[in-house]
Amino acid sequence: MADQRLFQKLRAAIGNFATARGGNVTLIFGIALIPVVGLVGAALDYSRANSDRTQMQAALDAAGLMLSKEAPNLSVAQMTQKATNYFNAEFTRPDALNKQITVTYNAAASSLTLTGTANVDTTLMRLFGKTTMPISTTTTITWGLTKLRVALVLDNTGSMTQTDATGTSKISALKTASHQFLTTMQNAGGNPGDIQVAIIPFNMFVKVDPTLYKTKPWIDWSFTGTVGGSGDDGGSSGCDGGDDDSNPCHPTPSTWNGCFTDRTQPYDVQNTTPVVGNPATWFPAVNCSMATIMPLSYNWTALSAKVDQMNAAGTTNQTIGLAWGWQALTAGDPLNAPTMTPDTQQVVILLTDGLNTQNRWTTNQSAIDLRTQAACTNMKNAGVLVYTVLVMSGDSSILQQCASKPSMYFALNSAGQIVTTFNQIGTSLAHLRIAR
Repeated sequence: MADQRLFQKLRAAIGNFATARGGNVTLIFGIALIPVVGLVGAALDYSRANSDRTQMQAALDAAGLMLSKEAPNLSVAQMTQKATNYFNAEFTRPDALNKQITVTYNAAASSLTLTGTANVDTTLMRLFGKTTMPISTTTTITWGLTKLRVALVLDNTGSMTQTDATGTSKISALKTASHQFLTTMQNAGGNPGDIQVAIIPFNMFVKVDPTLYKTKPWIDWSFTGTVGGSGDDGGSSGCDGGDDDSNPCHPTPSTWNGCFTDRTQPYDVQNTTPVVGNPATWFPAVNCSMATIMPLSYNWTALSAKVDQMNAAGTTNQTIGLAWGWQALTAGDPLNAPTMTPDTQQVVILLTDGLNTQNRWTTNQSAIDLRTQAACTNMKNAGVLVYTVLVMSGDSSILQQCASKPSMYFALNSAGQIVTTFNQIGTSLAHLRIAR
C-alpha cells in the first residue's frame, strides 16, 4: 500500500512537471542547446580541417613533382628528407601539428607515392573532449601516365615591341617566359618524348624552313589574291619588297622564303591534311620576315634557341597561328607530328597582345574574329585544351570564348605578368601528370 501511494505521488509529480510553464522552456532550451553547440562546433572544426587538408594536398603534389626528377638517384631516407623539407616549406598552417610525410618509390612501376598526415587543433569541439582532428592525403606521381603535346602559339607582331611601366617590352618578357616554360616542361617529363613542345611564331603569316618545304606538292604557287584587302606588296600587308623579282610577295620555289597565308575557307580553321588532288586544301605561299616554326620536339636546347630567334613585326592574324598550332599536334603534312598514343593530352597556348587586324581576305576585325572562333571551336571539339593569354590590351570576348575553361583565359596588365602566367600554366600542365 505504501509503495502504491509512492507511485501515485511520483506519477502526479511527473504530470505536474509536464504541464508546468514556470521554467520548463528555459530548462528544455538549455538541454537542447548542448547538441546544437556540438554540431556547430563540429561543422566549424571540420571546415578548418578540410581547408588544411586542401593546402596539404597542394604541398604534397608540389613535393612529389620536385622529388620525381631525383628519385631514381636517391635512397628512401634521402627522398624522405627532401620531401619533408619541401612539404614543410609549402604546408604552413599553424593549427596543423605533428606533420609527417612518408615516401614510397616503386622503381619497376616508375612511380612515387607520398602520404602526409597531421593533427588539426579544434576549437569548440574541445568542450566535448576532442582536442585534435587527424587529416591525411596521398599523391602518386607516375612517369608516363599522361604524355603532353604543347603548341606555343606566340604573337610576333610589331606591337610586341611596346613596353610597360617598368620598361619591359612584351617580346622580351615573352622570350623569358617561354624559356622558363620550356624548363618546367623538361623537368616535368619522365622518359624522353613524354612531353613535346612546338613553337609557332605568327603575325599575319607563319613561316617554315623553305629548304625543307619548297618541293612539297601541296604548296599553292598560283596564289595571287589580295592580302588584307590591300594587296600583297609591302606596307600594311606585311610582305617583303613588293612584287619585284628579288623578293616577290607571289614567289616561285626559287624566290620563296618560307611563308604561308591562310588556306582557302573552311580549311583555314581545320587541321585537314593537304590533298594533292584538292587545291583548296593547299597552303598559299607568300614572302614575309619572321622566325620559322619549330615542329614538336623534346630537344630543349633547340627549342630554347628558336625562342631567341623571334622578332616583332607585322599585323595580327590569330587564326593562322591557331591553325598551325593545331597542325603541329597533327600527324601528316604539313608538320608531321608523330602518331599520338591514347594517353596523350594535346594543348595549345595562344599568347597575343592585341585584337585581330588583318588576314588574307580582310582588315575587318569582326570577320577575322569569326575565323578565330571557328578554329578554337574545332580544336576544342577535337579534345585539344586551349589556353589564351592577352597582354596589355584590355579584354577580349573572342579569346575568353576560345579558352577551354574560364580559368584558362588570362588578361594581363603588364609585360612582366607574361612570366608569372606562363609559370602558372606550366605548373598546371605538369600537374596533369599526377595520379591521385
